[in-house]
Amino acid sequence: MDGGILEPSLYSLKALAILDNDGNRLLAKYYDDTFPTAKEQKAFEKNLFNKTHRANAEIIMFEGMTCVYKSNVDLFFYVVGSSNENELILASVLNCFYDSISQILRKNVEKRALLDNMDAVFLATDEICDGGIILEADPNAVVQKVAVRNDDIPLGEQTVAQVLQSAKEQIKWSLLK
Repeated sequence: MDGGILEPSLYSLKALAILDNDGNRLLAKYYDDTFPTAKEQKAFEKNLFNKTHRANAEIIMFEGMTCVYKSNVDLFFYVVGSSNENELILASVLNCFYDSISQILRKNVEKRALLDNMDAVFLATDEICDGGIILEADPNAVVQKVAVRNDDIPLGEQTVAQVLQSAKEQIKWSLLK
């Protein structure tokens, strides 16, 4: 850093994490070697949780990193970047992360629902970021790529287009029999 100008990089994220209301890890993906061992990762998560679980802010500089976070009922969502990372980019990833999971869980964002749908949550996490590079920031695109099956959604929560598509498929299969 001779003149204070940083080289541009696609590697924006250091970690994505979801912790429960006791600070225990439900999901955590680390994208660099800042915390190489699981013990160091859990210590970081515990310290981060202790620092943020009572705060009303949504951004914090912690241990030389920029952390944006959001809480809901009994879950805490974290996105961690380097100290010189743009906070707006991290916030957009956090919003995508949270909104995607909210759509996957059908607005029931709590620990039990998250654990029941952990496979889709992991897929959504992988669609948002790969190796620290942000791939997607649109929650609708993430949910579409994860392809949560509409068969499980009650009729009242489906859109008209989804109901018509389902009806078309049922008619098509009944005619082909």
